[in-house]
Amino acid sequence: MLPKEFVVVDPRFKALIFGNSQLDKLYTGTRWAEGPAYFPAGKYLIWSDIPNNRLMRYDETDGSVSVYDHDSRNQNGHTVDREGRLIACEHRGRCVSRIEHDGSRTILADKYEGKRLNSPNDAVVKSDGSIWFTDPTYGIDSEYEGDAAPSEIGASYVYRIPARGGKLQAVATDFVKPNGLAFSPDESRLYIVDTGATHVEDGPRHIRVFDVGADGITLSGGEVFATSPAGLFDGLRVDIHGNVWTSSGEGVICYAPDGTLLGKVLIPEVVANVEFGGPKRNRLYICGTTSLYAVYLNTQGAKRPKK
Repeated sequence: MLPKEFVVVDPRFKALIFGNSQLDKLYTGTRWAEGPAYFPAGKYLIWSDIPNNRLMRYDETDGSVSVYDHDSRNQNGHTVDREGRLIACEHRGRCVSRIEHDGSRTILADKYEGKRLNSPNDAVVKSDGSIWFTDPTYGIDSEYEGDAAPSEIGASYVYRIPARGGKLQAVATDFVKPNGLAFSPDESRLYIVDTGATHVEDGPRHIRVFDVGADGITLSGGEVFATSPAGLFDGLRVDIHGNVWTSSGEGVICYAPDGTLLGKVLIPEVVANVEFGGPKRNRLYICGTTSLYAVYLNTQGAKRPKK
């Protein structure tokens, strides 16, 4: 008998979950939980509380929660680079920044062709050290998650920051509102969410999948991988088998690499993002609207290939 939170749609989902696993509610008290990032060296997870302009920290060693940063510039998505540094998408800063080992902040990208970015949303680091991020307008649409302002670029793109600096590259320009993104385990595919339904009637509420070219930069394809059955997709992660674990209006949804819906983990709040963590990368952290949840799975988060 499976816990009530697990919904099996395809028999393959049973191999990814435990019958005796349970959904843990680790913390409640945020307004809009987002952007989880796990630091294995410190055994802790940080995540955003965007409207409250702060970052939170969950300590795996004792289960305690504390405020990691009291003035985060309305940060949204995060990732960790190959040197263990925090990469942050800042709404109010309208940039992608990096927190160095000494605690100082370096701005990695804040303009494209001389115009200010909108409000970077989510990011992923590729094995070559490049940083890929999405730039919709959610942080400048109102005063709730940033500072209201017009878009200088006039569109929402997906960008790449070269590993050793250099010119910011727009790698995908045909999105309405690009959002979460993640590479397949071998980095041959890139999944990107489009939440354009927030701004366009009957707009996109799906995940698209691209093939990554031999140069490691050029994208092709871009067909719809999956359409959200409830609310919108947002942040997503990929496990070692290539399965896509994505947030949605009803919880976490899992898709096979071929796009088949495998199953769901029901959460009593809208989910914005997820992250694999723990010493074995087999604990899925889940950012619900007001709360942080976690569940152990019979799979692990994908590792970046070694270059």
